[in-house]
Amino acid sequence: MSVIFILIGISISVALVFLGLFLWAVRSKQYEDDYTPSVRMLFDDELKK
Repeated sequence: MSVIFILIGISISVALVFLGLFLWAVRSKQYEDDYTPSVRMLFDDELKK
């Protein structure tokens, strides 16, 4: 029964780490430009000329 509590504690700590990393990515504005990457692949050949 104590193994269940250990696994729950580990899973909660891993979830908090991922939540912290997500909040860090949002605060450092990594998700700010969501339009350019989708358009960049369409015009990639013109940039090589």
